[in-house]
Amino acid sequence: MNKLALVTGATSGIGKAFAERLAADGYDLVIAGRRKDRLDEFVASHPEANVRTVAADLSTDAGVDAIAEVCASQPLTMLVNNAGVSHYMPLAELPADKARELVHVKVVAPTMLTRAAVAGMQQRGDGAIINVAGMIAFSGPAPGSMMPRRAVYAGTLAHLVAMSQTLSAELAGTGVKVQVVCPGVVATEFHERQGLDMSVVPRMSADDVVRASLRGLELGEVVVAPGVEDAGLLDAVFQADLAAFGGQSPELATRYRAG
Repeated sequence: MNKLALVTGATSGIGKAFAERLAADGYDLVIAGRRKDRLDEFVASHPEANVRTVAADLSTDAGVDAIAEVCASQPLTMLVNNAGVSHYMPLAELPADKARELVHVKVVAPTMLTRAAVAGMQQRGDGAIINVAGMIAFSGPAPGSMMPRRAVYAGTLAHLVAMSQTLSAELAGTGVKVQVVCPGVVATEFHERQGLDMSVVPRMSADDVVRASLRGLELGEVVVAPGVEDAGLLDAVFQADLAAFGGQSPELATRYRAG
């Protein structure tokens, strides 16, 4: 039986690059996205591949449930949670519907699709879950003068990092791999949809992001940062996280005792 991968947000950008690479590698595919016309275009342009399409909107419960049913019922070898929306703006200016959409697409959807897929992968003793986040997940300590204000967007990506790391530990020894890939700025339609002109900004290609992700699986990396040359920087972040976690005590810290 051929390997089977499900890719969300597969009609453009990183998702499309994943689908094209996996098709070239001999995977059967289930590709999901909002736009049926683009899904059909992908199928027509890849006659050599066995591709099933699911038109669904992951900003809705119905869309999440439709794809989760596929994740639970099909023998997936790989799940790529790539679908995304940007909505870069300060929280106070973020319309409620856009905030809800962002959290649904980047938190609720990957959580529920992973939940639906992981039990079958465990039973088969094989599988890979790839969550597409971004380096903005690590930007929380940055002052407002350094980064665009987009608190909810950054928070959703940080969720994917923490969930992926914790789930990887939960699944140790089961044969199921978990990864979160965190690119920087990538040359896709993503920012154009937000009305941002990134043409003068150096950008990585979507193909390189996919290349890093799949190589990262081979290397056993849980957090893949395609544009970070010194992997020790990531290790330092994670060791600091664990040091803070391990440094807690039931006693109130001295700095809080005054007043």
